Amino acid sequence: MKKIIVRGGSPLNGDVYISGMKNAALPIIFACILSKGKNILYNVPRVSDIELSFDILRSLGATVSERADGGIELDTAGVRSEVAPYELVSKMRGSTYLIGAMLSRFGEARVGLPGGCNFGDRPIDQHVKGFATLGAQISFDEGSLRADAGDGLVGNSVYLDIASVGATVNIIIAAVFAKGTTVVMNAAREPHIVDLANFLNHCGADIRGAGTNTIKIHGVSELHPCEYSISPDMIEAGTFMVAAATAGGCVNVKNIIPEHLDTITAKLREAGAKLEVFDDSITVTSDRWLRGVTIKTWPYPGFATDMHPQFSAMLCYANGVSTIGEGIFDGRFKYVDELKKMGASIDVDGNVASIIGGMPLHGASVSATDLRAGAALVIAALAAQGTTEIGGVEFIERGYCNIDKKLRALGADIYAVEV
Repeated sequence: MKKIIVRGGSPLNGDVYISGMKNAALPIIFACILSKGKNILYNVPRVSDIELSFDILRSLGATVSERADGGIELDTAGVRSEVAPYELVSKMRGSTYLIGAMLSRFGEARVGLPGGCNFGDRPIDQHVKGFATLGAQISFDEGSLRADAGDGLVGNSVYLDIASVGATVNIIIAAVFAKGTTVVMNAAREPHIVDLANFLNHCGADIRGAGTNTIKIHGVSELHPCEYSISPDMIEAGTFMVAAATAGGCVNVKNIIPEHLDTITAKLREAGAKLEVFDDSITVTSDRWLRGVTIKTWPYPGFATDMHPQFSAMLCYANGVSTIGEGIFDGRFKYVDELKKMGASIDVDGNVASIIGGMPLHGASVSATDLRAGAALVIAALAAQGTTEIGGVEFIERGYCNIDKKLRALGADIYAVEV
């Protein structure tokens, strides 16, 4: 096990290079099952969720190897239609994408129900609705979902009751080989949906409308392997932007798509940070004199739920009262008790948090309750008085590659240590 030790008070200065988007890489990696051969992926973030996805593919007969040019070669020709080990798929929410991929390629799938971060009820009913609408028979048995398509899936119109990212991804993957046309209405619009569609289209799929709320998938008979570069991670970029605003200093966040960060940029400016936006980078300058703001999370292009905890940490230092309303997930405020150990003044009523900011936080022994909560604790610790010890590092490593090293290169006094 690891802990992250942070001695607060050091401003951040310099350049930070953003990794590929985990939330795009996971569905793309599982979608490689559809193209029987050697796909080469670049800008793949080497975080624990990605390594776990490689292990799942290997367990099914794929080979995964690193190239000298930094790419990852995924050969899925030998993937077998069998059950992936439960001890692997149960650890990660993204393993649900294996259902759509196996169902599409083999006409059947049996996959253990997913794990991942625990912040409230995150059902897969919209995934199941999509598979069933395309003609699959669905059953549940001993903690696993079984889907059978018989003679193959058939295109149909699917209306999602909520704009679920996971369900949109799974239906796209499942529908690639379906007979006819599949129309996904009220589809999620996140950039990782667009990245998945771009990858599959590079492989020979016919997917149109990704990035809008109506996506059409015209079924094809086969895909071919391709080379593809994963888009940069807007949540990692946003995390470093908020860290710079909180700790103070001047940080140039590089290898980004600025349009993906519009809501984050707007709220940081509203809070008092100075931002300069360039073609593929954003420079954040802060003197730590921040003011409170009001935030409501909402599906993309609204404010991302995955940035809510990081902003909570920053707003603990902002003058005045801030409110954050969580419009996506119930139970996402579990990290608040950890921030209170550092002296934060936060009151949670249902899905709304009120933050009285402007008071210094102090170092404490805290623990991450999920991936983004862990990032929030790191941000809070960067500006806190004294030393903070952060446990639950395994959550942070699910989505951030070498966050301690990247922050240390910017001047933070931060180290990950084995305990």
